[in-house]
Amino acid sequence: MSPTLMTLAAAYGAAAGLLLPRPAHRMAVEPEEDWRAHCPAGHPLTGYAGGWLGPPRCPRCRTACGPAALPTAAATALVCAALAAATGARPELAAWLLMAPVAVLLAAVDWRVRRLPDALTLPLAALAAAALGLVGWLTGTSGSWLRALLGGLLLGACYLLLFAVNPSGIGLGDAKLALGLGIALGWYGWRALLTGGAAGVFIGALWGAGLLLARRGRRQEPMPLGPFMIVGALCGLLPAAAAAG
Repeated sequence: MSPTLMTLAAAYGAAAGLLLPRPAHRMAVEPEEDWRAHCPAGHPLTGYAGGWLGPPRCPRCRTACGPAALPTAAATALVCAALAAATGARPELAAWLLMAPVAVLLAAVDWRVRRLPDALTLPLAALAAAALGLVGWLTGTSGSWLRALLGGLLLGACYLLLFAVNPSGIGLGDAKLALGLGIALGWYGWRALLTGGAAGVFIGALWGAGLLLARRGRRQEPMPLGPFMIVGALCGLLPAAAAAG
């Protein structure tokens, strides 16, 4: 474990996390709605990249646009530092650091509107496949890459089956997210895939049971599974990455 590498990864994560509130606000809409182009008070969002990059508050009225910047920065920094600590200076760390801000953004959007947009889930899977494919080519570990692709297909198929059985509890967005998470987990082997996939379902079930016991949830009320899937994937990825070192 290199303290310098962890510090650099945490700084990168914090910087990326500071940019997440604006896209989280814009993407937290219902499926039939367009991406938001205004702050909650109705002022047009201005900034870079067509308003997707900018301060977390409206420049005109100072209304918050999305989740608070400090929590998203802290969460992304923590995830990136943990990935760096577990992976070390191995090439696949670059793939994990590229995927981490997208995963945090997905968690933020899903938590707000119970939705995982295709504009994030599918690029996350493509990013994982492309980045790990490059790592496999550079390091001669193409077998790990092929296993990663199979892992993504397997975990995605499992969630697709869960969607077919219980469409009110599992969404197609969850299956698409599982594709990218499965690719990452599959890089380290079937045990990592099983651990990460099962942990996501288990943590989500615990949260749902806690809400029911606290009388704050109803059985038919949709629950954001994406954040728990991502946390579960980390539960499989971090120990597997540490063991691979």
